[in-house]
Amino acid sequence: MENYVLECCVDSVESAVEAELGGADRLELCAALIIGGISPGLALFEQVRENCPLPIRVLLRPRFGDFLYTKQEFEILKKEVALFREKGADGVVIGCLKEDGGLHMERMRELIRTAEGMPITLHRAFDVCAEPFRVYEQAAQLGIDTILTSGQEENCLVGMPLLKKLSELQRKIDGPQIMAGAGVTPDVIRRFLGETDIAAYHLSAKKTLDSGMRYRKEGVPMGLPSFSEYCVFRTDRRTVAEAKKILAEHKAG
Repeated sequence: MENYVLECCVDSVESAVEAELGGADRLELCAALIIGGISPGLALFEQVRENCPLPIRVLLRPRFGDFLYTKQEFEILKKEVALFREKGADGVVIGCLKEDGGLHMERMRELIRTAEGMPITLHRAFDVCAEPFRVYEQAAQLGIDTILTSGQEENCLVGMPLLKKLSELQRKIDGPQIMAGAGVTPDVIRRFLGETDIAAYHLSAKKTLDSGMRYRKEGVPMGLPSFSEYCVFRTDRRTVAEAKKILAEHKAG
């Protein structure tokens, strides 16, 4: 019987609590989810740990953008792996590429050594690598246990053909678990369960809340001008619960 994994990506204590109440199996903790996620602060990690019992894998990404890191950015990554290991993280979510789109094996080995046995997820750097099957096999050689991927497409539904092939390779070589991500909803999970043998799913299940601010100074963006400063993105426990129910029913059936 499959052991299904429902991982919820969160960037706040409130979202972590909602994910747990909805039945998520574990968290991927980051900051700035609106730009794809960057490394969270230690204070956020500690507050999530205090308020939520779920296992926490910490996304480590020093900046927005690609995964070709400078020497200084890589040193930041190494330090963050050590810091979150010392603070008791249950795993880290990492990835480094070379200029040619290959996995940077030397840097990945160094980060994994620094992790000292923590479980490792290769994040969506995988989705912009040049040779996904080669990188999958390299990840297996490194001992990485999970690859988060959309199948190298904008969302996992479009990427389903590659995800199917990767899942077949997973079973053939007993490699890293393929975790479908990007655009995951309960309905998408239901479709995947009907058409693939993928057992791990990553979603944010976010909804948009209106800010509690009564006074609003419009026209003064603090970052991306396309987003209102008076919106709050938060995980919705009901969406998580619906996804969990679908997985449980499929397992029971």
